[in-house]
Amino acid sequence: MHPLAIAAVLLAALTHATWNLAAKRASGSRNFVWLYSLGSTILYAPAVLWVLLAERPQFTTVHWLALLMTGVLHMGYSLILQAGYRVSDLSLVYPLARGTGPLLSFLAATFLLQEPANIFSVLGVLLIVGGILLVSGLVGPHQPHKAPKAGIALGLLTGVFIAGYTINDGWAVKALAMSPFLIDFSGNVFRLGLLAPMALKDPTALLEEAKIYRTPILIVAVLGPLGYILVLFAMKHAPIGHIAPMRELATLVGTYFGARLLKEQVTPIRLIGAILIVTGVIALAATG
Repeated sequence: MHPLAIAAVLLAALTHATWNLAAKRASGSRNFVWLYSLGSTILYAPAVLWVLLAERPQFTTVHWLALLMTGVLHMGYSLILQAGYRVSDLSLVYPLARGTGPLLSFLAATFLLQEPANIFSVLGVLLIVGGILLVSGLVGPHQPHKAPKAGIALGLLTGVFIAGYTINDGWAVKALAMSPFLIDFSGNVFRLGLLAPMALKDPTALLEEAKIYRTPILIVAVLGPLGYILVLFAMKHAPIGHIAPMRELATLVGTYFGARLLKEQVTPIRLIGAILIVTGVIALAATG
């Protein structure tokens, strides 16, 4: 696998876990998704304008459909993830979502996009998914979570949306040669427009939320797009089915944040799961 692709995914994993920690801390905000989408749109507009002027892309119907799909899928992902954080622990929802996503992405990339797979890549995916199940506490000794049934359901559904936008966006950057900046930006603009009526119906409450959660909003607005742009860059240089599971290194960082910053319990079973994740990532990197 291209060294730049590996470096991009590793950095993206760190940014992803960091902004998810911020999102968990802002779980009490009802308009958080709209607020950070507004921040991302403002912050990344100059870069997108530069891309448009420099590349002057010529969009056909299929390009617009790809952008529409990324808007729909990313909005579903954002809203369901935030709903999961409202009812359950970061250490349950985050690993479960990140475990379901790469498995479905790998299967879709292999069977729908005909990307090559071998015994090592399959083993890598299985190790990563198995490790995430251990980290989440869904396999092994019982570890109580707040509202586990709701957390499990929302975590799984989040993973479905992760797989959906991974395949759509990976295809867009590889087959349609679309800029990662344009893909991520279109998702933010889509959420901003669709959620605006709900967010703006009570401007006083919205401004109060923006004040209370200004730090998490800024963190997600900056790191959310940055991490995903890095992932899309990596997909230009490596198979989608390998990049998607490698992103799950973020689970290690997320588990650490949960233990040290949110004071969630980390058991030996979770440490074993972390080792499995790292082993799986090495297997995927070696086969790229």
